Amino acid sequence: MVNSGIGEDSYIPKIVMDGKEENPTLSDSLEEIDDLFFQTLDNLFSKSKVSPQEIDILVVNVSLLSPVPSLTARIINRYKMRHDLKVYNLSGMGCSASLVAIDIVKDMFKVYKRKFAIVVSTESLGANWYCGNDNSMMLSNCLFRSGGCSMLFTNNPDFKNRAILKLSHMVRTHFGSNDEAYECCIQVEDSKGYLGFRLTKKLPRAAAQALTINFKVLLPKILPIWELVRYFLVYMWRGKKKGPMGLNLKSGVEHMCIHPGGRAVIDGVGKSLALTDYDLEPARMTLHRFGNTSAGGLWYVLGYMEAKQRLKKGDRILMISLGAGFKCNNCVWEVLRDLKDPNVWEDCIEKYPLKIMDNPYDEKYGWINEEYLSFIRLEDCVFAS
Repeated sequence: MVNSGIGEDSYIPKIVMDGKEENPTLSDSLEEIDDLFFQTLDNLFSKSKVSPQEIDILVVNVSLLSPVPSLTARIINRYKMRHDLKVYNLSGMGCSASLVAIDIVKDMFKVYKRKFAIVVSTESLGANWYCGNDNSMMLSNCLFRSGGCSMLFTNNPDFKNRAILKLSHMVRTHFGSNDEAYECCIQVEDSKGYLGFRLTKKLPRAAAQALTINFKVLLPKILPIWELVRYFLVYMWRGKKKGPMGLNLKSGVEHMCIHPGGRAVIDGVGKSLALTDYDLEPARMTLHRFGNTSAGGLWYVLGYMEAKQRLKKGDRILMISLGAGFKCNNCVWEVLRDLKDPNVWEDCIEKYPLKIMDNPYDEKYGWINEEYLSFIRLEDCVFAS
C-alpha cells in the first residue's frame, strides 16, 4: 500500500466494508454490479436524451462475474429494451476489455448503419477479494478498486454535431502464446484454496513486449511520414550504439491516455515512451483518486483531461490499455469539439494535481522501505498478534 500510488478516497466493494469477503454470495456480487451498471446508465440516458428503446447494440464487459441470465440480460430487463437488440457479453478479458468491446461495436457499425451502441465496462471485485497471504496475490487488493462507466456510440451522421470523440484507429495485440506473459496476470487459488488474482514480477516485461508488437502496427498509421523517416535515418546512423533514439509520439498525438494499472505500470510506460510529467499526470491522478478500476480505468483518465479542459477540437488522444491474456489494445481518438465537462471529477478536480503525494500509510509503515532494513526477509519473520 505504501508504494501503490492510491490515496484514501478510492472505493472498495460494500461486501469488503462489511467484512463478508470470505463468504460472498451471488446476491452480493449482483448488488455490487447493479450499483455500477444502473447509476452510469441512468446518467447516460439522462444526459444524452437517448432512450433505452433506441439502443441497437449492447456490449458489456465484466471479467470476473458471469451469471445466468447474463449481465446484459439484467440491463435489458431493467430498461425493457427491444427484442431485436444485438447483445455481446464479455468475460475474462481483464483491464483492456473496454477497447475489445469498442472494437466489436466498430465492426458491427460496418454492417449495420445509423445505429446506437452502448458499451458498459466495469468489474466485480467483492467476490474476488483475496483473503489469503500469498504476496503476489495480495497485491491485487492493494491496486484494484470499484468503478465503471457506460459509453454511447453511433454511426448515424445526423448526430455528428453532438458527438465529442471520433475513433480514428484501433489495433489489438494478444500475446497469450507466450507462457510467461500468459501466467503473469492470472486468476488462481493459493495453496490454502483462497481464490485470487496473481500478479507476478514478469508483468512489466510482458507489457513491454506486447506494447512493442502493438506499436509496430499502430504507429505507422498515426505518425507523420517525416517522423518515420527521421527515426529510420537516426537508426541507420547510430546502429547499435546506446542512447535514446526513439520516435516522437507527440508528433502524431497530443494526449496520452494510459491505463492506471499501478504506479510501476504508469512510470514504466512513461519512461519507455519518453513522456513528460504533464503527459503522465492524468493517469497518476486517476490512480490516486480512483485506483485501478480495471476496464473502466481509461475513462477516468480521459475524464480527468476533460475536467482540466485539456481537450480541444482537433486534438488526438492515444489510448493505451494493458490486460490479462496478455493483451495490449490501443486506439486513437479525435476530439470533435472543445471539452470541459467536470464529469465524475466534479467534486475534487480543483485539488488536482496534488503537489504532495504523501501516502497515508507512510507514517505507520514507511519503515519497510528503509535501506538499512533491506537485509531483512519478511517471509522469514514471525509477527505476533
